[in-house]
Amino acid sequence: MASSNGEIQGLGKSQHERMRHDHLITSKQLSRADIETVLDRAAEIDADPSAVADRHANSVLGLLFFEPSTRTKMSFETAMKRLGGSVVDMGSIESSSVKKGETLADTVRVTEGYADALVLRHPKQGSATMASEFVDVPLLNAGDGAGHHPTQTLLDLYTIRENAGLDDLTIGIMGDLKYGRTVHSLAYALTNFDTRQHFISPESLQLPREVVYDLHQEGNGTQVREHDSLEEVLPSLDVLYVTRIQRERFPDENEYQKIAGEYQIDLETLEDARDELTVMHPLPRVDEIAPEIDDTDHAAYFEQAHNGIPVRMALLDLLLENHTQGETDE
Repeated sequence: MASSNGEIQGLGKSQHERMRHDHLITSKQLSRADIETVLDRAAEIDADPSAVADRHANSVLGLLFFEPSTRTKMSFETAMKRLGGSVVDMGSIESSSVKKGETLADTVRVTEGYADALVLRHPKQGSATMASEFVDVPLLNAGDGAGHHPTQTLLDLYTIRENAGLDDLTIGIMGDLKYGRTVHSLAYALTNFDTRQHFISPESLQLPREVVYDLHQEGNGTQVREHDSLEEVLPSLDVLYVTRIQRERFPDENEYQKIAGEYQIDLETLEDARDELTVMHPLPRVDEIAPEIDDTDHAAYFEQAHNGIPVRMALLDLLLENHTQGETDE
């Protein structure tokens, strides 16, 4: 159940550690032990998905997506069905009671009556925190504006661990660092490990100052550096995490074209990269990664998307198990 300080806490180990929390709102909640619990469970599921095929046969997952999504929504639905459960979907805003003026609080309270867990995506930062105050079933934040996207972070970490390991890691994160919620979540989560984080972006899209401050305050040896060019740090990187420069953030199209062109990678860009460099992207991409990279050993972004299934299966399994156990203990 939810602890007073809002953290997920591991209990005694059996087949795997049980996560103790009702909701997953931000990656800042996650300790190293929490992350390893989810990733280890995901690895078990990845190795033998049939072992959990009927694990939650009577459970229902409610999907509440207030903005478009492809990978996150489909992978949550697939994850729940592969656990033996079923899914109810709010559908588009235009076809829901939200169109009639229903508040988010009322929407989640109503949907709680239909489902054993909820997944919420909303354009407003902080919406998931607010919604979690109105429900008792587990609620997972699938993205809240420019805030956080913790389940994306967990699948990112799983991909990084599979390709490069999570300790003694040098990672470059490039693109829109100001508005990119995947970036914010990943940066916080990586402070649980021995990492050197390099942030590469135009000045106008740098990581928010409060995020930089928080990362420096972690005090666990995490190194944080900011750059406006990939060239100077590329040879040292184990992982390059690329994000889209968002055209809609620029009032001047010419300014966008100038900046976006400087943050694209192709085979020529990677000539100075290590042979073992792993290139990742949360997707969708536009033109920031050339298609010619897709067939190289560097490319891990489609693998990354596919990892959303075992990771979200693991997360749902742990949270639903905990919630059921909590009800039994009451």
